[in-house]
Amino acid sequence: MVLWVLLSGCSVVMVAADVVTTTVGVAVDVVDAVTPDIVD
Repeated sequence: MVLWVLLSGCSVVMVAADVVTTTVGVAVDVVDAVTPDIVD
């Protein structure tokens, strides 16, 4: 039971980290598209 809780907790953290990474990536793409001169 404890092991299952640990594994599910790790899965949640991994999914959350993946969502944050994706969101940041999209945000960077948007900023780069809107202000390419500033970013570059």
